[in-house]
Amino acid sequence: MSKYLILIFEREADYATMSPEGWASVVDAHNAFTKAVPDLGGTIVGGEAVQQTNTAKSIRSGKVTHGPFFESKEALAGYYVVEARDLDHALEIAKLTPAPLGGVEVRPVLEAPTDADGR
Repeated sequence: MSKYLILIFEREADYATMSPEGWASVVDAHNAFTKAVPDLGGTIVGGEAVQQTNTAKSIRSGKVTHGPFFESKEALAGYYVVEARDLDHALEIAKLTPAPLGGVEVRPVLEAPTDADGR
C-alpha cells in the first residue's frame, strides 16, 4: 500500500456564512467518509481541518509575511493521508471526500529511498 495526500480546497467565505445546519451537514459528510474508506479497502492514516488563511504565515527567502503562500478563490481547508493500493484506488477514495464548496487534489506521498539496511 502506498500513501496519498488528499488536499481539500474550498471557498472560505462560504463557510463564514454557513448556517449551523450546513456546518453539521459537512461534519456528517466527513464522518461518513471516514467510515467509507475502510469499506473501499483503504486506510486513513492522518488528517485534519486547518484554520482559515487569515491565520497563515508564509516564508520566502527567510522573510515571514502574513497570509497564504498564494492567492486563489479556494483555500486549503484540510487534508487526509490515506493508504491505497495505487493511484487509481486513491482516486476512487478521493472522489468520496466531502468538498461541497470546492474540490480535492490527490498527490502521492514521496517515499524516502532506503539503504541496504532498510534505513
